[in-house]
Amino acid sequence: MVSARPAVQQLPAYKPGRNPADLAREIGVAQAVKLASNEVAFPPLPAVLEALAAAAGETHRYPDNGAVVLTAALAERYGVDPAQVVAGCGAVMLCQQLAQAFNDPGTGLAHAWRSFEIYPLLARVAGARSIQVPLVPGRPGGPVDTHDLEALAAAVDDTTRLVFVCNPNNPTGTAVRRAALERFLDAAPESALVVLDEAYREFVTDPDVPDGLELMRGRPNVAVLRTFSKAWGLAGLRVGYLVAEDPAVADAVRRTHVPFSVSTLAQAAAVAALGSEDEVRRRVAAVVAERARLTAALRERGLDVSDSQANFVWLAVGEDAADLAAALEARAVITRPYAGGGIRVTVGTPSEDDVFLAALDAVRDGARVTTPT
Repeated sequence: MVSARPAVQQLPAYKPGRNPADLAREIGVAQAVKLASNEVAFPPLPAVLEALAAAAGETHRYPDNGAVVLTAALAERYGVDPAQVVAGCGAVMLCQQLAQAFNDPGTGLAHAWRSFEIYPLLARVAGARSIQVPLVPGRPGGPVDTHDLEALAAAVDDTTRLVFVCNPNNPTGTAVRRAALERFLDAAPESALVVLDEAYREFVTDPDVPDGLELMRGRPNVAVLRTFSKAWGLAGLRVGYLVAEDPAVADAVRRTHVPFSVSTLAQAAAVAALGSEDEVRRRVAAVVAERARLTAALRERGLDVSDSQANFVWLAVGEDAADLAAALEARAVITRPYAGGGIRVTVGTPSEDDVFLAALDAVRDGARVTTPT
């Protein structure tokens, strides 16, 4: 009998956010609200739609395997050499390529926990050790929600090959500041590649949260990971990118690339999106304003909500997470629960967030779930 590797057999299946149309049919309502996957609520950019229409006529051909035009556009945008840039089929695929490129069996892959759920899975697949460093409260009396960079630095040893720092952190939305991150990067051994995962960078408003690309300069063991799935609105097309200070790092990641995995349509859309930065900035500003309104509304309800630097908020409801998410789903609102930790709620449109708040009020009034205050 043919069997998969034990490490693969033990991998938990990825559970994407529920389809709102399916939930609406299931509970018998006209429509449901999905606030589970951190998508932006805006439709595709007009320039993206035009680029997709133009590129559709070329889909009988393989895509440009090197994503040359997109790579050049990103290199020009960030003032780096194209040899420092790698495009990939979403940031998740690039995370996998990084583990394949740098982790041998038995080496270490270090990250905070809870953080992006793919990190420990990457370690399993690579046969590496997942070095998980618990989060700490980001403010006195607050929930456990922020990277402990001192503890993460202490956990990195001479077998550690890859370190992920998710900033802002997914799912808690908190971010580490410049001084602490600079100290951490200065202390990191040269043999460990530190990847600053900045999938939500565009939503950062705290001026003390640094741009990872600035901190990368002059540090050959640092790379920055970003995506077009969030602020740029291309979640359905799957395109992300890595920028490395050392071109040899980018070359190693490029060698683990699945050929032709960044489609012709994705490449064309990403280039068009880069040319629409003014509109993207306006959309991001609208998300940030709605994030502030949603956060204030939750705090008015007595909930302890930390400041988010992403396009979602984190409700640290502990063991009530699963029950609260289920109760919200029963009221046609889909959120993302993390067992024993909390629920992550994407910042939607004002009307979507009002539906969520009304559902939350109904749940709490009905005492089906007790949320801490």
